[in-house]
Amino acid sequence: MTNKALSIFNRLRPVTIGFDNVFDHFERMIDDHNFNTMVATNFPPYNIVKTGDYTYDVELALAGFSKDDIDVEYKDNMLTVKSKEKAKDDDVDGMLHRGISKRWFSKAFTIADDVEVKGAELKDGLLKISMERIIPEGKKARTIEVK
Repeated sequence: MTNKALSIFNRLRPVTIGFDNVFDHFERMIDDHNFNTMVATNFPPYNIVKTGDYTYDVELALAGFSKDDIDVEYKDNMLTVKSKEKAKDDDVDGMLHRGISKRWFSKAFTIADDVEVKGAELKDGLLKISMERIIPEGKKARTIEVK
């Protein structure tokens, strides 16, 4: 881990309670030798959209892919979207130019513990994965009576 990242975590840990697993997760991401390649990939292009106070959508542009071509998996706080197998470069009859990429990909997103993946839909070349942050009663804002 870089000294700068270590410095940030060391300054935050003493003033937070219950966030150790978050810091540990980010430390693992920074220490992971694939971190730079994970961040640098830009295919497929995607959006992360906050659709409500507690709802989010991840949208991936997947022109040319069908729902049978992709896998969406959620495991251990990681949401992974990937193509099922490497796309073949076979020539389609009459293809003069291939400008729409249908290459193999894998895109991963880290999801917080309190976020639930609700579903995924592929429509018009856009894969939309819907999520909702579930707030337990104990974490909702309330007034504490002073006795």
